[in-house]
Order: sequence, then structure tokens, then C-alpha cells
Amino acid sequence: MTNFEVLIKCDPDLMPTVSNPGDAGYDLRSATEAIVPARSRATINTGVSIALPQGYVALVHPRSGLAAKHGITVLNAPGTVDAGYRGEMLITLVNHSDEDFHISRGDRVAQVLFQKFESATFIQVTELPGSQRGSSGFGSTGVK
Repeated sequence: MTNFEVLIKCDPDLMPTVSNPGDAGYDLRSATEAIVPARSRATINTGVSIALPQGYVALVHPRSGLAAKHGITVLNAPGTVDAGYRGEMLITLVNHSDEDFHISRGDRVAQVLFQKFESATFIQVTELPGSQRGSSGFGSTGVK
């Protein structure tokens, strides 16, 4: 495990935290009171802005407990925060349940993971090399 510095601007009570040493995901909290209506979505303010080093990305994931117990998940999971973005991290939550979901300031609503990535160079060709799978798509390997 390697550490790197992330510059962060936020209220101290909204600082992303891990629940247990060694956890990959840092919990993101709501900066305001909010309601995610039943069978709908809402964008949640986190009050957090970051500056990542080049070559890193922040990926916003759902919290498993909210998904399992309340049907609340991140709509575009994982949400991507690029190194050049300096605005507030906003999270669009979707409520798959039949009940409105109430959020208080400070509630943990998502988690962010940091990942180093490689950039790609595209080489245009007229035909791709063959493979065992070929162009077989969705469901091509069955369920059993």
C-alpha cells in the first residue's frame, strides 16, 4: 500500500474517513439535509473539493449498507473525479425503494476510492486480432 497526498478543502466535520484501518473506501458525508424521494434520485452536496496528483483518479462508490438496507446507491457508480477537477464532489443517489430516504448533515452517503491509472495510446487498425471469445457479447458464457 502506498500513500500519496490529496489536497482537500472542506469543513473539518466533513473530512472523508475510513471506518477501519486498511479500508480502501473513505466515507463521504452529506453537507446538508436532503431527501432522496422514493423511486427517484437526488444530488447530494458533500462540501468536499480535492486536488489529486496527475495519474490518479477518485472513484465514488455506493455504501453497501445503504444499498442492502435501504435501496440507496450511486446512480453513475462509480462516479469519476479526474485530477483536474477542483469543484465540489457532488453525489447523485438513486432510491430504488418505495419510501423516501432522509439524509442529515454528516450522514455517510458514499465512499471514495483512489486509483492510479495508465494513459492509453490508440492505434487505429482495420481489423482486430482474433480471440477465443471473439465478438460474443452479453450472456455469451451462460449462467451455469
